[in-house]
Amino acid sequence: MHRKERTLKLSLSALRILRLNHPLKLYRSTKRLSVFLRDYFELEGQLEKSQTPFGIAKFYPCLDEMFEQSGTASGHYFHQDLLVANRIFKNNPVKHVDVGSRTDGFVAHVASFREIEVLDIRDLGDNILNIRFKRSDIMSDDFNLDDYCDSVSSLHVIEHLGLGRYGDKIDCNGHLKGLNNIYRMLKKEGKFYFSVPIGEQRIEFNAHRVFSVKYLIGLFEGKYRIDSFSYVDDKGDLYRNAKLNPQDMENNYSCNYGCGIFELTKR
Repeated sequence: MHRKERTLKLSLSALRILRLNHPLKLYRSTKRLSVFLRDYFELEGQLEKSQTPFGIAKFYPCLDEMFEQSGTASGHYFHQDLLVANRIFKNNPVKHVDVGSRTDGFVAHVASFREIEVLDIRDLGDNILNIRFKRSDIMSDDFNLDDYCDSVSSLHVIEHLGLGRYGDKIDCNGHLKGLNNIYRMLKKEGKFYFSVPIGEQRIEFNAHRVFSVKYLIGLFEGKYRIDSFSYVDDKGDLYRNAKLNPQDMENNYSCNYGCGIFELTKR
């Protein structure tokens, strides 16, 4: 097969795969086919001259990554997971328990340097180093882990409680029941690391609630001392140790769907 024919065949194969798997990237990726083709023929020529045991078995075009950054270092989960894991490392509690946070994100961060116990309404299944799992409904009236630990985290979880998204029962006050049970779990002077979406207060059913900062502060009064407040804005940028002043609280730090991150101490 001549080079021109192979070029056409490769181009059609690449476009066909992209059309099936990445329709939104199709237009942008067609502009990058020339680089893909150049690299293919370079590799093909090297293979013909070398003794390597590898050959090209199929086409699997990846045309975007070379033009992107090496990773995503922004957004709610990236910042909250790294920030809170760092605080737990520094504070070094006797027993840390997480309620519902992402296992493949925050929980894995913490498990890399210490044991962590995880409570979740859904089963975890796997036996993972440094992670102890208990299936539990944090909204339950029968929740009975009073004075259970000196450190608790719940990141991007409370906003979901009572909306049915994860198989939990519908309860318009699910977030309050969850927070109350976490308060009961925590020993006096224990730490609570907490995050939820912030912005104009609302429910986006059945995904999540969005909380106003002023409402959250009201929930903490008399129960917790606020050690720090950080937030991720709508662009995905982190603002550490922000001041809780009335004006910024009133407009939710200019967030529509931001992320408020609190470090609290139980009074």
